[in-house]
Amino acid sequence: MLVALSACDEALQTSVAPQPRPSQPQVAANAYVPPSAASQELARYYTRVENDLITRGLLRTDGGGPDTPYDADDLARNFERIAFVNEHSGRTGLYAGGQSEVKLTRWEKPVRITTDFGPTVPPETRKADRTEIDAFADRLARVTGHSIRSVQRDGNFIVVIAGQDDTAYVQQRLKTLVPNIPPDRLALLRNLQRPYFCLVFTFASPNAADTITKAVAFIRAENSDLLRLSCIHEEIAQGLGLSNDSPSARPSIFNDDDEFALLTSHDEKLLSMLYDPRLKPGMSGEEARPVARIIARELMGQSL
Repeated sequence: MLVALSACDEALQTSVAPQPRPSQPQVAANAYVPPSAASQELARYYTRVENDLITRGLLRTDGGGPDTPYDADDLARNFERIAFVNEHSGRTGLYAGGQSEVKLTRWEKPVRITTDFGPTVPPETRKADRTEIDAFADRLARVTGHSIRSVQRDGNFIVVIAGQDDTAYVQQRLKTLVPNIPPDRLALLRNLQRPYFCLVFTFASPNAADTITKAVAFIRAENSDLLRLSCIHEEIAQGLGLSNDSPSARPSIFNDDDEFALLTSHDEKLLSMLYDPRLKPGMSGEEARPVARIIARELMGQSL
């Protein structure tokens, strides 16, 4: 299960993952430590979850096809439901049992993605994940027209990939990388339940609550290959400002049904709309609606 949240600078947004682990002594980030038996069992659990989803025709990687048609009206409607609705509690980051309207939120400064690994992540996995994140950052930059790229250090979008044995490391690392991270966010990471694969928090400056200034994504190291890649796509994309999910969005990763594992062409259009200069942070759904409809028709090649 994936989820997304918000608060203030800061502010937060989440997309969730599973649960905590025994603490261990702090280890240098590049020093590999083999995972415990409990972590290995969790990895087997996620492999079973992935296999079950694929068997049921979910976690599609084809991006959609003749069975998932959509037009400009669908695109505009999905954008409104995903960009201007919040289903999460600002305190816990979990579902609040209702919906609230939010303003358009996105980054204005360049996005610089730094990836940090827990000690139990093997070197070969770190290399593969960095390659995926580098390529995805380049893709997002092309789609949005915004400056987005991976960097080795000092990023403002931090992707943490760590296992259940790495809880103490993650807590200490985030306190260093995000000195003002709220205690409730750290507590959430310490106590994530098994059904949650990954999450993202976004932060905004107090004097510009609709402009994201920092983000932290957390991805379970125990996730099997496709679930890991799915988490990379969804959490980073949601961390750009599309924090909600809609059951009607299809083909899309911004949908809790897990039908699609990876960013689709539909999702690329949503992100392009979010970063279109004709829309501004702080706009309400009502204010943005007429402009969003024009942009959607342009993206779909339909006459105005």
